[in-house]
Amino acid sequence: MVVDDHPLLREGIITVLSRDSRFAVVAQAGDGLEAIRQFVRHRPDITLMDLHMPVMGGLDSMVEIRKSSPHARIIVMAAHQGDEQALRSLEAGAEGCLPKTMLRTELATAIMNVHGGATHIPPGVASELAAYIVADALTRREIEVLRTVAAGNTNRRAGQLLGIGDEAMRAHMNSILAKLKAADRTHAVTIAIRRGIIEP
Repeated sequence: MVVDDHPLLREGIITVLSRDSRFAVVAQAGDGLEAIRQFVRHRPDITLMDLHMPVMGGLDSMVEIRKSSPHARIIVMAAHQGDEQALRSLEAGAEGCLPKTMLRTELATAIMNVHGGATHIPPGVASELAAYIVADALTRREIEVLRTVAAGNTNRRAGQLLGIGDEAMRAHMNSILAKLKAADRTHAVTIAIRRGIIEP
């Protein structure tokens, strides 16, 4: 099953797979909720799951699918090589992770590896994800702060919305900037969106 909210990309993947006699695409979906319905209906051997989709994202969809089918084999497709949601997907049980830039060159190999019971994470992806694991992760509160700032609020307004005083807010922002190695709050938001820590 191929799950992606961009019809052209989804059709492109289906076209590539249809040219290979080893594969048959039995279902497709444009969001995570539809993916759950299609999975229940078709029970595909392998699911290719986009991470960033409307209605329901790939991580939440994967978690729901695996509740009823713990052995579902899922390969997540990340927009960027170092996507923090990809890391969370792997922690939640995905067997593979492919950046979309590698779909043309590695897709068939990834599907065959995962179908055979192995995991598939390209070396470059593995090294970036490992860097996230060893780096200090943002706390839940820091993610809330970043999300509120990303919505266009000043530090003071974000603090008011979250019930945080000015001094504590400054401390949270300084910690966020240090952990993300960001120059300023705009840079921090950009990094967080690129890494999948917060949604755009």
